[in-house]
Amino acid sequence: MWRTASALVRGAAVEAAWTGLHAALWPFGFVATHTDPRPFAPAPADDGDVPVLLVHGFGDNRSIFAVLRRALRRRGFRQVVTMNYGLLTNDVRGAAAVLGAYVERLCVMTGHRRIRLVGHSLGGLIARYYVQRLGGDGRVDVLVTLGSPHGGTHLARLFPVRLGRQLRPGSRLLHDLAGPTDCATRFVAVWSPVDEIVVPGRSARLDHPDLDCRSVEVPAVGHQALLVHPTVLTAVYTALTPDRADEGAVTL
Repeated sequence: MWRTASALVRGAAVEAAWTGLHAALWPFGFVATHTDPRPFAPAPADDGDVPVLLVHGFGDNRSIFAVLRRALRRRGFRQVVTMNYGLLTNDVRGAAAVLGAYVERLCVMTGHRRIRLVGHSLGGLIARYYVQRLGGDGRVDVLVTLGSPHGGTHLARLFPVRLGRQLRPGSRLLHDLAGPTDCATRFVAVWSPVDEIVVPGRSARLDHPDLDCRSVEVPAVGHQALLVHPTVLTAVYTALTPDRADEGAVTL
């Protein structure tokens, strides 16, 4: 019990520290940077050559991935790209279409036919809709979601707008995603039982009979801290490179 309480305290401290730092970085996330697509060698040689696109959550921007992007680049991913799909998007389907157009541009710019996606919070659900319902599985090998409300979140009941209705448990959009599919993308859903945004935390798990999916639990990690916690970074790296899962933990 003491260890559990200690872990929760440390997790809360990491959550608070990263939330404060991200608040300072947030304004810079709207500035176009070198993370925009640029030409790379057209023929992929290894995992490091495959583009990895990071998709942020609601009300956020590319700055949320400052630590994750650096960690992946240090582990050999040479093309880690971020995008902004809209500060206050109000529709998962519309944002998924924007994501799809960006993926097409990324593939043209880099010469790669397929990429890998990592989505945080709402970004993971948007990415899932894209690959599962808009044909994005033809472009995406792997989708990793971090604290994404696959089963909805009760917090959405506080927001009487379209997006709020879409994110409520049992919504039409979530019912659509739960339906039959022949999506070929491999899914890994990272979730935390103490997630303060996805309520309950288990709603960030992904279980679907037609999908190649697995869920990874990370105890005592808050919603924002999912982007910086070493255990999560290792889980992301393992999901993106399953054949190199024995290389050890990801370092910051």
